[in-house]
Amino acid sequence: MTRQERMKIPRQEMPLQDKLIRRCNFEEVSLGLSEDLAIKEAERCLQCKKPKCVEGCPVGVLIPQFIKALRKGDINEAIRVMKIKNNLPAVCGRVCPQENQCEGN
Repeated sequence: MTRQERMKIPRQEMPLQDKLIRRCNFEEVSLGLSEDLAIKEAERCLQCKKPKCVEGCPVGVLIPQFIKALRKGDINEAIRVMKIKNNLPAVCGRVCPQENQCEGN
């Protein structure tokens, strides 16, 4: 897939708990991406030669390798790559400003 084709792939929006339901509970609002949606989102990665996403990551996650494994549907490999530099990916995922550091550049 070419860079131009990747750039045309729409961002996969995070499914959220319905607002009428979430106003009555303390459960997670973000429901997480399904495996299919995560793979579609990974397809958007341009695999830059000088990835700004890695430069901007405070814990130095090997993001291109993580995305590559995810794009192949190899979830276990994606997790392994993520945990090389980051033992708390769920925590970091909550505070990471990827929309400014990765997607914004």
